[in-house]
Amino acid sequence: MQTVDYVIGIDIGGTNTSFGFVDRNGTILCEATLPTQADQPAQILVSRLCDAIRDSGTTLTQQATLSGVGIGAPNANYYRGTVENAPNLDWGASVNLVDLFRKRFNLPVAITNDANAAAIGELLFGGARGMKHAIVVTLGTGLGSGIIVNGELLYGADGFAGELGHTVVDPAGRHCACGKRGCLETYVSAPGLCRTVCELLAQRREPSPLRETCFNHLTSKLIYEAACAGDGIALEAFDSTGRILGMKLADAVAHTSPEAIFISGGLAAAGDLLIAPTRRYLEEFLFSTYKGKVTLLMSQLPEGSGAILGAAALAWCEADKFSSTPA
Repeated sequence: MQTVDYVIGIDIGGTNTSFGFVDRNGTILCEATLPTQADQPAQILVSRLCDAIRDSGTTLTQQATLSGVGIGAPNANYYRGTVENAPNLDWGASVNLVDLFRKRFNLPVAITNDANAAAIGELLFGGARGMKHAIVVTLGTGLGSGIIVNGELLYGADGFAGELGHTVVDPAGRHCACGKRGCLETYVSAPGLCRTVCELLAQRREPSPLRETCFNHLTSKLIYEAACAGDGIALEAFDSTGRILGMKLADAVAHTSPEAIFISGGLAAAGDLLIAPTRRYLEEFLFSTYKGKVTLLMSQLPEGSGAILGAAALAWCEADKFSSTPA
């Protein structure tokens, strides 16, 4: 029987945790999901995950050699191997997940935040293959980002580089959960889009089906459906969101001069309603040196598998570093 090398990619969320066995080509050999049970200590999740991984491994149709483990998690620090003050995870100030997994697997183990994992996944398995410089932006309940420079993920001095979501759009702007005001993700995210719609509804008098929905029940999906039906408020909200995103991406281009910017995440499912204005405003705000040189693209990772593939890509990177290190 032929032997295949694989790694385990793990995506930890506040509600569910997913994992998959992934080969070097980015093929997921098998995958599974279990509830995170975020109110329980991290050690319990690791124990449950290892049991589930062992059970899933018995279903593989080929003999397989495990080469490493990669983990994507909120507020994860690549340098320290820790998850620090993660929202929706009741794990305290810091827990070292890398150490917990290394006690179970005598293999390279690495962790980073979910947006960084998405960037590495795009580099190894997605649209950024062959590129040396790229930016990946994930749009959902927040705005995450990962920056590729010289073919490697940019971590910075403390492991938290690339937080474009907490660059400032307006110092006197919207309150952010991080404690600052005017952060990009308060404007460009699913909740940010809803806040923009509410502001437009208050400022304007024109009819809109969105007036029938109270703020607590307003969703980006409802806004998308209204925009598809030609609603002026919804269309302007997407245009405003694209303008702000394009403006801040133009700033990011000035820092790193990427070949391409990739957009992923739930809000990106709006497609050209968001991407078209973002592309237009990005080009408008770019410094002349960069005009016409940066491509804005949707993520080319398979929908629904990007998080696992990102974590697996991290694992392959670490496995290659480990194998190339002199004994």
